[in-house]
Amino acid sequence: MFDVAVSCLVLTALFAYLNHRYVRLPTTIGVMLIALLLSVVLIGFDAIGIGSLHTYEKRILADVDLSGLLMQGMLSLLLFAGALQVDLNDLRRQGWQVAILAVFGTALSTFIVGSILWMVAPMAGLPLDVRYCFLFGALISPTDPVAVISILKSVGAPKPLEVTIAGESLFNDGVGVVLFALLLEMLTSGTTPTMQHGARLLLQEAGGGIAFGGVLGYITYRMLKSIDEYQVEILITLAAVMGGYALANRLHVSGPLAMVVVGVFIGNQGRAFAMSARTRDHLDVFWELIDQILNAVLFVILGLEVALISFTHQSMLVAVIALLITLFARLVSIGLPLSLLRAVFRLPPGSWKILLWGGLRGGISVALALSLPPGPERSLVLTLTYVVVVFSIVVQGTTMAAVTRRALEATH
Repeated sequence: MFDVAVSCLVLTALFAYLNHRYVRLPTTIGVMLIALLLSVVLIGFDAIGIGSLHTYEKRILADVDLSGLLMQGMLSLLLFAGALQVDLNDLRRQGWQVAILAVFGTALSTFIVGSILWMVAPMAGLPLDVRYCFLFGALISPTDPVAVISILKSVGAPKPLEVTIAGESLFNDGVGVVLFALLLEMLTSGTTPTMQHGARLLLQEAGGGIAFGGVLGYITYRMLKSIDEYQVEILITLAAVMGGYALANRLHVSGPLAMVVVGVFIGNQGRAFAMSARTRDHLDVFWELIDQILNAVLFVILGLEVALISFTHQSMLVAVIALLITLFARLVSIGLPLSLLRAVFRLPPGSWKILLWGGLRGGISVALALSLPPGPERSLVLTLTYVVVVFSIVVQGTTMAAVTRRALEATH
């Protein structure tokens, strides 16, 4: 395992250097694109009989439990680091927008993707069980703000729009995981849960996660306030995140939502009243580095994972269909609330274009797909997920700045 970690870290550092020196894309997009190109080249070498490097790549990836690595380790750190930078006053002003998009938007997107995919997939010759269709809808609906936020800042996007996208992305991870867990339980148990059971699970996971995060955030805040030693305070936040996420899983409440709440609590209340200026500076630098390093490693692994995906003509056709369905679902799930609740959202005209194209999918979607029970359905869902994630990061991510500028210029 140590050799695998070293290989991933060395490759990430090399790809980050190449991206910064020559490609000059946002780090996460650049390293994934380079990793993806490397995998394609190695697959090409393998096709002409030079397969040793491709075999080595597959051996490394086979030892990487991406689902466990992300869902049980990296996700807690990434969500806390992202939430730490959210201004609570800005979030309150955009609270209804974030809540509607994160809860209603994610649920609506899941329903649209699952329903249309179930109806359309048989036309391509690959019928998919309705339960797997909705599982795919749940895992593909959460968005990843990592690359988008830096792009929005670079082009001077309005603050309300930036906060809405960041807030939605932080909270819809938790909502998507809860929906996925409910649907996966239905798949594994073979029974259809009642409305009461679904509501109870949602209350337990989502409500419990938010409540647990509030309690953990307050305890962490009191500990930080009682001392002034930045090394110890950073260690406390790290322990709160990793230990709190593990405890949330044991309590069967949403760890992702809990980490978002803790991050917002410490990033606002803790930053204002429990830290010296020196501690704030060191804490920000530490968590920014954690965020950047983990995201870079994650996106390199995603780029290399193409070596383990089974592609066929039929699965690629269904994947393209799934991609179009996902974009349509994103359009409806943001367009409907923006149209019906213009007074609530108060976003600049044309914001729907940025919200649509900025709905990048990331590692959490692939990790959830990998957690499905083994079988042909899992293989197909994983192929669909991978194609949508790669398209969103490589195509949407690289054109996001141009789309944002055009949308903002049209409002002037």
